[in-house]
Amino acid sequence: MAPSSLLDRQRHRESSARSYARRLPVELVHGAGTTVRDRHGNTYLDCLAGAGALALGHHHPVVDEAIRRVLDDGTPLSTLDLPTPVRDRFIDALFDVLPEHLRQGRILFCGPTGADAVEAAVKFARTATARSGVLAFGGAYHGMTQATLALTGRRSAKEPLGPLLADVHHLPFPTTYRSPFGSDGGSSATRLVEWALTDDHSGIPAPAAVIVEPVQGEGGVNPMPTSFGAALRRTTRSTGAMLIADEVQTGLGRTGALWASTHAGLEPDVMVLSKAIGGGLPLAVIVHRDHHDSWKPGAHAGTFRGSAPALAAGAATIREVVRAGLAEHAAEVGDRMLKGLESVSGDDPRVGDIRGRGLMLGVELVAPGRHDSTGVPVPDGQLAATVQREMLSRGVIVEVGGTDDAVVRFLPPLIITADEADQVVDAFGAALRATIR
Repeated sequence: MAPSSLLDRQRHRESSARSYARRLPVELVHGAGTTVRDRHGNTYLDCLAGAGALALGHHHPVVDEAIRRVLDDGTPLSTLDLPTPVRDRFIDALFDVLPEHLRQGRILFCGPTGADAVEAAVKFARTATARSGVLAFGGAYHGMTQATLALTGRRSAKEPLGPLLADVHHLPFPTTYRSPFGSDGGSSATRLVEWALTDDHSGIPAPAAVIVEPVQGEGGVNPMPTSFGAALRRTTRSTGAMLIADEVQTGLGRTGALWASTHAGLEPDVMVLSKAIGGGLPLAVIVHRDHHDSWKPGAHAGTFRGSAPALAAGAATIREVVRAGLAEHAAEVGDRMLKGLESVSGDDPRVGDIRGRGLMLGVELVAPGRHDSTGVPVPDGQLAATVQREMLSRGVIVEVGGTDDAVVRFLPPLIITADEADQVVDAFGAALRATIR
């Protein structure tokens, strides 16, 4: 007899590579705004939101209407890179809100994943600079393809695979809590990156690019200090390396500004965008300064370089985020959530750190009494997994990440209300208390 539940059917037929369904065993049948409902009628506040892709939540009216219009008016659904009105409208909407220094730049439509866009950005930098090296950072997450895994920090994801993209070097990211430099993490990381890029004896040839997330996501919600961003911009400019900002998860209002690069003072040469810019549908692009555009035709290609429904949904999402002031809303509600998480955590020694920007927040859970070499309590991934399950039982979906998956991550839609944010905070507090042995 075939398995009856959707989870059983999934286990029976899908690859063991599936991940979210293992930690969040829910069978979803409906979504509206900030909530989803499972087949048993249970409703959940969705603080995963497609890993941040659903900036406007589920089935926002402006997104649904944009998709319907494309379906009703006969627009070709896929045209490779041939121009269409819906494609042109998306470009206009995006360029209207880009950082000023990129508004006279160029856009490349990539395959529909952030990983493909990261690959394109690296290829672009290598082509433009005639160099091969790439400098990335510990804790980074740039995708799961062979090349993007080489740039990603987590060793366990790539150790079984053998050689990946060559000539990639990693340096520590300037985390404020769990740094190999201890409490001097920010300034030491800044000095180290300056040394690596400018000192003839660093052992690292001048790279084609430095790639960085303005706020590390999967790495544990680590915001970049502005001083570090300024150092990256200064040293990459002086050494001729391109600065690539991976804004796949941070872009379009998530961190309380339209682009997290502005928080960090990056002014990147290349921005990698996906997730929210597609309105919840698959879409990925890079945008770059105009004068670097030295690619030959077809240098980066793919079949699905911007489907019409995704382009329409993306343009509608961009306009709505701006019209409704959702970046500012994310800053305000995110600050409310951050303070609320601090309040409900109280003096619980298992809460090591609470951090983030806007509506990209994380709580790192630790094992008191056990410390790493820098004196910081070791991360407790088992506790984080338990808190995640306890929050699910209280009607809130969250993700985990960071070292040992010990950071409980909050990525709600940008439309979350203050009352809903308070519900999320209360659920976290109750879940934390429920795990006290």
